[in-house]
Amino acid sequence: MHLIPLDGQWEFRNAKEQQWLAATVPGCNYTDLLAHGKIPDPFVGDNETKVQWVAETDWEYRRSFVATEKLLACDRIFLECDGLDTLATVRINGKKVGTSNNMFYGHTFAVGQALKAGRNEIVIRLDAPYVYLKKMEKTEPVRGVGQAVKGPPFMRKAQCQFGWDWGPMLPPSGIWRSIRIVGRDTAKLEDVHFRQQHHGGRVSVSVDVEVDSFKAAELGLRMTLIAPDGSTQVVETALEPKEKRAALKLDVKNPQLWWPNGYGAQPLYGVKVELQDGEGRLLDVWSRRVGLRTLQLSRKKDKFGESFVFVVNGVPIFCKGANWIPADSFPNRVTPQRYRYLLESAAQVHMNMLRVWGGGFYEEDAFYDLCDELGLLVWQDFMFACGVYPTDEAFFENVHGEVTQIVRRLRHRACLALWCGNNEMEQGWCDWGWAQNMPAKSKAGYDRMFHKLMPKWVAAEDTDIAYWPSSPSSGIPFEKPNAEDRGDGHYWGVWHGREPFTAFRKHGFRFQSEFGFQSLPPFETVKTYAAPEDWNMTSRIMEHHQRSGSGNGLIIHYLTQQYRMPKDFESLCYLSQILQAEGIRYGVEFWRRNSERTKGTLYWQIDDCWPVCSWASIDYFGRWKALHYYARRFYAPVLLSGNDEGTKVDLHVTSDLLKPFNGRAEWQLVTFDGEVLKKGRLAVKARPNADTKLKSFDFAGELKDGMARRAAMVLDLFGQDGRRISRGMVSFAPYKHQELPEPKLSAVVVDAGDAWRVTVKAEKLARFVEVRLEDQSPEAIWSDNYFDLPAGGEQTVTLAKGPGETLDRIRSRLRLRSLRETYA
Repeated sequence: MHLIPLDGQWEFRNAKEQQWLAATVPGCNYTDLLAHGKIPDPFVGDNETKVQWVAETDWEYRRSFVATEKLLACDRIFLECDGLDTLATVRINGKKVGTSNNMFYGHTFAVGQALKAGRNEIVIRLDAPYVYLKKMEKTEPVRGVGQAVKGPPFMRKAQCQFGWDWGPMLPPSGIWRSIRIVGRDTAKLEDVHFRQQHHGGRVSVSVDVEVDSFKAAELGLRMTLIAPDGSTQVVETALEPKEKRAALKLDVKNPQLWWPNGYGAQPLYGVKVELQDGEGRLLDVWSRRVGLRTLQLSRKKDKFGESFVFVVNGVPIFCKGANWIPADSFPNRVTPQRYRYLLESAAQVHMNMLRVWGGGFYEEDAFYDLCDELGLLVWQDFMFACGVYPTDEAFFENVHGEVTQIVRRLRHRACLALWCGNNEMEQGWCDWGWAQNMPAKSKAGYDRMFHKLMPKWVAAEDTDIAYWPSSPSSGIPFEKPNAEDRGDGHYWGVWHGREPFTAFRKHGFRFQSEFGFQSLPPFETVKTYAAPEDWNMTSRIMEHHQRSGSGNGLIIHYLTQQYRMPKDFESLCYLSQILQAEGIRYGVEFWRRNSERTKGTLYWQIDDCWPVCSWASIDYFGRWKALHYYARRFYAPVLLSGNDEGTKVDLHVTSDLLKPFNGRAEWQLVTFDGEVLKKGRLAVKARPNADTKLKSFDFAGELKDGMARRAAMVLDLFGQDGRRISRGMVSFAPYKHQELPEPKLSAVVVDAGDAWRVTVKAEKLARFVEVRLEDQSPEAIWSDNYFDLPAGGEQTVTLAKGPGETLDRIRSRLRLRSLRETYA
């Protein structure tokens, strides 16, 4: 094999202009223009509106490379493009060698006839997406979301790049993934399908191999399995000149099983398949990492209807996680380090599943590598979302190629849990009026695509992972897609429906794959896109960075139901995050307490693609919002929570552990000043992988005469070693009516070696204590934050040391805040 990498320095230009400028591949036109100062930063102010011309313009990219005689002597020469975004025409030395109209999968073009010895030039023209959409509008009706330009469903391109209710209208064009010239001799690997079989504790693995031969020749195949400890097992076979397929199989010695995060370890095996010629020369190689595990989606009749449970290695998993959107509007800016930070942030708060949402794109291998390493199951949508798509045969054939390649690319992944056809499109046909407003052929086309063709295409490549037609869906075409007794559900009564947080407890979906609540980003993030004169919820810039219609007004609406209006805009940023975190906590704790019925909660959303007011728990720059710190508590393996109604509280312990949990719970009904009205201690024997109700309380007698506004129930759970592992607090009146005293917060900071240790104390009750540093790094993560302190209580948190920090500097920059400090 002869390889010429083409990543790196290219040139690009507006196709109507003569001047070529330096460009970077992988990349896109927006980031290349930014590098030359040709456009303002689209993420600042309303600059997005000033760069719309970029998507109305055709662009060209070019570079040269040298073809040696050795390359030209190869039996076949290919141009391998891992990602062209999107409407691309590829020429080498002026000769057209290929086209693309789909950013989601790679293209391999035969280019041998276009090459010459010595220097060659490749030029890739990328047609303007906006121009194409306007032309296609005349062909047949489609529809997308209201926050986008018209027509995105016509293009096999990330739909959110055209605008969404959290994202800007910035559809890039470019060579967005790696590109190379490859010369091959004799044959290449066309397809390798890794399989595993589990039999009563024994595991065997196999590969089904398809070979593309360029000429008749004897070939050999070798499969090597590399165990986590580095030991290897090898099996070989020979192929006769006319053979195109072969299978290799071996039994795994002492198999180590892969588990989701929190349920066990994630040992990964290496699998390498080598194709050789008759003389033992290496022709091609396929190398992957795999995890040994069984995984099924269990849908069985039960007393609630039909279950929706992911079962790994025979164990029902309660899926704890969030929805994942593209981490940047310009995908080339998401580095492996960025993926690691975000995905480790998910694992650190006990998440075990992410849903790769269907309005973005299939993620980089680095994303799935990390999910394998960290035990993060992946619910994988195909890239269709909230729209009515074309129904012509050419479109279906384009999608067929996409599905085939994506399934082949991801099916070996330990993390892969589900193939899902689309996001919210069945719901659109059933609940959003599409059936009344769109042609009948559009609905028929949907039915054909997602209920007939796509499951067939998936099954042709992967029979191990389940296919689910849409999210949400009941599993029955066009029948109650948001049913609560079966399938998965998207519940948006809270937020879009303006229902109170208490409405979460009225809905027992079998699997809660979407729900959410917005907040402002941290104040430091707002300062990157809004000037001081714009620090107001109704300013033009703040509304520009809010894409969910009246979202800023909704935040204020909900905030005033529970909290006092804060004294300034910075306090509003903080308080909106508390509002968000408390709301999602309220829902998650309820569904975990009812885990016999509900087997997963994936909140919307974990990340942002630009700095914006959104549902994310981690903002664009990587700052953990209050919600992400809360997730570390409400997704903890063992959770103590109170189901409150008026003066009544039911105390529960919910455990994901696979063995019984033994410990003790302590509770106090205490005033904000520290007077104990009532207290108790309970021995805890919690069932494994289930919820256990401990006791019911009614404090009607203690909460008379306004005491409900001056007292709270403090809950603590301890393990057998005496370590506190869970804390909760139950309020009995809206926060805005509570008579909160000044908490008089203080802190002691000490050097703990590789971290700073901060002990925070409160003389009086302090709710939602935030610990931060002035000018804190966006990726600085405290061991805990936004916690409650009863009167006289203290809590110690740590922060990893940053370069150049000193104890005096940390002490001078330390800032504390609680709910009471937001009052005027």
